[in-house]
This record gives sequence, C-alpha cells and structure tokens, in this order.
Amino acid sequence: MNQIVNPQMILLAREARGLTQTELGKKMHLHKANISRLENGNTNVNEETLIALAEATNFPPHFFMQRGDIIPVNLSYRKREQVPVKLINPIEAQINIMRRQAQFITRALGVDLPDLPVYEVDEKHTPAKIAALVRRKWNITTPIIDNLSKVLEDRGIIINSFDFGTERVDSRSMLTDDKYPIIFLNKRLLGDRQRFSLAFELAHLIMHTFTIVPHDRDINHEANLFAAELLMPEKEIIKDFKDGITLPLLGELKRKWKVSMIALVYRADDLGLLTPNQKRYMVQQFNKQKIRRREPQELDVPKENPQLMRQLLTDYMSKTKLGVIQLCMLLAIEASDYLEYY
Repeated sequence: MNQIVNPQMILLAREARGLTQTELGKKMHLHKANISRLENGNTNVNEETLIALAEATNFPPHFFMQRGDIIPVNLSYRKREQVPVKLINPIEAQINIMRRQAQFITRALGVDLPDLPVYEVDEKHTPAKIAALVRRKWNITTPIIDNLSKVLEDRGIIINSFDFGTERVDSRSMLTDDKYPIIFLNKRLLGDRQRFSLAFELAHLIMHTFTIVPHDRDINHEANLFAAELLMPEKEIIKDFKDGITLPLLGELKRKWKVSMIALVYRADDLGLLTPNQKRYMVQQFNKQKIRRREPQELDVPKENPQLMRQLLTDYMSKTKLGVIQLCMLLAIEASDYLEYY
C-alpha cells in the first residue's frame, strides 16, 4: 500500500542530515535519480521505501507525512563571507524542523504573539535610534544588559540553540506561520558573540521582517548598528573611551559590557573616536597578539542559557500528562534530536 508522503519532507530530512541525493541513495540502495523523483513527488512511496527513508535519515516514518512546505531563507544569516551551500543547507533544514515544532507548541498552549515593536528605518529612525526606542519601550534602564536572552524570552521571543555543524554561521531568525518569532543560535558561539548575535537577529525581526525593505539597503550593516547601540549605548560607553583606547582597557571593558574586544573597537570607530590610523593600529595589535579570532580565554563572557522553549515543552507535558517519548512522536522526531535541540 502506498503511503501519503509529502515530498518536501523527504528533502527536509535529507538536508537536515547533510546528505546529498547520491549519499541518501547509497544508504537506501537506490540510484540518485530515484531520490530526485521521490523529492519531486514523481513517484509513489510504498511502505518498504518509507521504512528505508526513516532508517537512512533517522526520522520516524510519520515525519514524512507531515503537511506544509519548507520556508525559504528571507533574510541574511549572521555569517562569515562565502559560506558554502553544503554548510548552509543542513542548518536551514533543521531550523525549518524546529520552526514547525515551535508552531505546534505555541498553538497547543494558546501562547499569545509577543508584543514585538516594529520600526521602519528612515532618516528619523536610524538603527541606533530604534535601539534606544526599544530600550525605552522594554523598560531597560541599566546601560549594561546583564542577560539579553532573558530580556527577549520575558517578552515571548523563543531562542533555540543547537550545533550548526560549523563555526562559520552564527545565527538566524524566522517566523512560524502564525508570525511567532524564533531566533536560532549556533551552540558553538562564545558568550560575547552569542549576545551580539541575539541583538543582531532582534534587529532583523524589528526592522526588516515585517516591512518591505528596498534591495539596495545593507540590512546586515543596519542590524550591526542596532546591536551595537542596544548592547553599548553611546551615551554611556563614550565615557569609558574618554582617556583613549588600549588593549588592556578593551579587556576590562569586555568584562564590563559582555561584548568582544573587537566589537568595542568597531563601536569606538563608529562613534568617531578613532582615526583610520588608530583603528588600523588596534587591528594590527589584535593580529600581533593572535587574538583576532580567539580573544584571551580568561576574558570569556559566560554563555547565556535560553529557557523558554524548554519551559513550553515542559508545560505541555505537564498539561497533557505525556512523557518525552510520546512528545517526540507528536513532534515527529527521534529522542536523540529532542535532546540535542531542547
């Protein structure tokens, strides 16, 4: 008997595991062309093929019967330049899977949409001014945001952290079909980069996700400006730079503001506190000390630990009296993935 399988879910499962069509074909003892036909919906899936698909991808058979489409990337990743598609595809696929799960749990619990402020960037509302408005709207009264994850989660924004399988991509944000916002973070991030990535993705949600943005705008630059002002407000941080900028001072300020030393250099530069020569000299110092990519370990900022999604899942299990295995069945994933994601 043929199974009613959604071809999109076959593609999603394959990409989530980082497999090519050829590699999946080898696992299933099928030719690449047959995998292509399965993913395009050009051939029926019998029970034997469905079981083989499940075994080859480590997803339960009913994963492939889920309705719906894969949501394409609509915003830039926070990533290093020139990241190969083979690294991006598994991240995007796993994000799509977790997005479906967030949609399931927020609907099941009747969770209200977060009151997310939305602003359009223009001459009056620069990214820095929008960051200041968000601070005011959310009643963030201290210059240093001690726990940014908590600030976002207290306002209903879900943060999911998982291993992206690479250090070349930091973060991503996405909406459920109900427009519920989720931020995805690479579990490999150090604390300072984690916090900046959170602020960066918040910027995209507030300034770029719900408005039409002209194609010639540099939304990543705008997101960086927003994140810098949110985490290092000009009015306050400028006082810390009044006596000049040195590597030892940057180390002290990293501990204080919980951002990277290089982010502090760029912040000082954006505020017009460094000449081009001074900036060049500072960057040379980073390279000379070999701390450009990895700043001194003793200055590491503690990682924040997002809790909201885990709490929603716990609330759902408490409400329905289900265990983890039954919940995994509903979420259409294996227990190993559940433990990795949540």
